[in-house]
Amino acid sequence: MEPAEGAQAARDRIPRIDPYGFERPEDFDYAAYEEFFSTYLVILTRRAIKWSKLLKGSSSVQKSMTVKRYIRKGVPFEHRARVWMGVSGAQAQMERNPGYYHQLLQGERNDSLEEAIRTDMNRTFPDNVRFRKSADPCLQKTLYNVLLAYGHHNQGVGYCQGMNFIAGYLILITKNEEESFWLLDALIGKILPDYYSPEMLGLKTDQEVLGELVRTKLPAVAALMDGHGVLWTLVVSRWFICLFVDILPVETVLRIWDCLFNEGSKIIFRVALTLIKQHQAFILEATSVADICEKFKEITKGSFVTECHTFMQKIFSEPGSLPMATITRLRDSCRAKLLAQG
Repeated sequence: MEPAEGAQAARDRIPRIDPYGFERPEDFDYAAYEEFFSTYLVILTRRAIKWSKLLKGSSSVQKSMTVKRYIRKGVPFEHRARVWMGVSGAQAQMERNPGYYHQLLQGERNDSLEEAIRTDMNRTFPDNVRFRKSADPCLQKTLYNVLLAYGHHNQGVGYCQGMNFIAGYLILITKNEEESFWLLDALIGKILPDYYSPEMLGLKTDQEVLGELVRTKLPAVAALMDGHGVLWTLVVSRWFICLFVDILPVETVLRIWDCLFNEGSKIIFRVALTLIKQHQAFILEATSVADICEKFKEITKGSFVTECHTFMQKIFSEPGSLPMATITRLRDSCRAKLLAQG
């Protein structure tokens, strides 16, 4: 069969809309995806059997070395919501606060919060059929409720752009408003330190921490950035704000989040460092600021990121040792520097 015929045959076999409701882009490589997915499906089936045995007879998932190892190898779709809820502490919080979510939705009106959330509704996943007004049920109403409840719950944050994408993914996985709310709370309140507050100090800090890690582990890339005066926020801010949503392929993002809920924000640095290290030679070809920005967009595409199983193995090997003590120390020094700058 000619390559063009093979590509068309793959296009005919693979649905244009993925299992999460996203339309595949025009330039989607159906043949490459089919080749990857045929091997990945075997892995998923094997993992699903192991997970079913692990979860048999237990009502909730607790952190353990076995669970950590299993999560790194991927959580099957049918168990994902339950695993995220268990390891993140969201399940425990929800059980400790029965009825709290619905109280928040019936709370005092806040016009500015409602308007900010409403403004972003149509901008959230226009390529996802389940978020369209014509969908039945349309997930926009669910998304609105989750974000409104969170704005009432955490008034110091309210609503910030980027939260819509994160809440949207949580809804697609849990198919449950209240669980999505508690997972959003686990992320914003506990896992991501101060990313969405008005000053976004935690977000700015972590971008600087990534810069310091690159300086140590990939000095040539740091020298290129310094040489052109490129701030890290220019090329990686969306990686952090959206936790790779709309940047990396859906399945890859979900595999990253599996580990994020269990192991914490360190995973974001592992992913970022792996992307940069894998494409170091390509990035170093850049000769201008615009060129650097373009190359950082390019490195989030292609087979390296689509093949999520291999990619996840790489994030735990490529960056090398990354102790939490190092991250904490760098966070302290970078935060101090940012505060001194005012």
